[in-house]
Amino acid sequence: MPEGHTLRRLADDLDAAFAGSRVAVSSPQGRFASEAAEIDGTRLVAADAAGKHLFVEFEHDHVVHVHLGLIGGFSVTTGAAEVPPPVGQVRLRLVAETAPATWSYADLRGATRCDLVTSARRDDVIAGLGPDPLRADADPVRAWQRISRSTRPIGELLMDQQVIAGVGNVYRAEVLFRQRMDPRRPGRTLRRGQFQAIWDDLVALMAEGVRLGRIDTVRPEHTPEAMGRPAREDDHGGEVYVYRRSGQPCLVCGTLVRTSPMAGRNLFWCGQCQRRFRSRAVQ
Repeated sequence: MPEGHTLRRLADDLDAAFAGSRVAVSSPQGRFASEAAEIDGTRLVAADAAGKHLFVEFEHDHVVHVHLGLIGGFSVTTGAAEVPPPVGQVRLRLVAETAPATWSYADLRGATRCDLVTSARRDDVIAGLGPDPLRADADPVRAWQRISRSTRPIGELLMDQQVIAGVGNVYRAEVLFRQRMDPRRPGRTLRRGQFQAIWDDLVALMAEGVRLGRIDTVRPEHTPEAMGRPAREDDHGGEVYVYRRSGQPCLVCGTLVRTSPMAGRNLFWCGQCQRRFRSRAVQ
């Protein structure tokens, strides 16, 4: 499933392509046809993202709410001399003439959610999410309050979108490795400074993900060039420490990376760099 940086980058791309323009809106597949007709020819105001949710706002208080799910994709093309016929199951198509004889178009496929809602409903969805490290209005104190009271493991809490929005399986595994934290450690045992380090690292890593369009989490001393090792070959792209590296040597200590299920997804960690947490509390 795409993580928060993908949605933020997509919102930025849609904004750059369409904001301020009157847009032809259609549903070649037909599943969004009546809703598309309501906003066809109206002005696209702005696109925004919160966690793994995308919001495309049109005038007259219309907002398209998209969640890509596991297989969804929203492709954006600018500077086209012509707009080709849609290919495949395109639920939503946006088209605008953004310069004389030059077109921009975007096609949504495979999303689990594509709804036409009001701005009030958008605000309700955002209010139900935890703070998003990519949003300027994020309040990490809200996340800390939930984590500091929870007996659930931090590796599970990071995947809970009501705790922190936008973090998925890759960022969960990687930020915990970078902070040398046992993913099974109960949230309430973290110190405030440890949580703040996780939050600050997520802010930096996810912003870099927006910039690069991929997830890179290794520090300069652990890049392929610095270590003289082959570059990672994986359809997710980017250089990582533990994600999908089960059974391979840790880039820091050489211990084989481990994996086990947590929160419905495979968790990856290094048993040496992220040693098991042992509470010192008197039982």
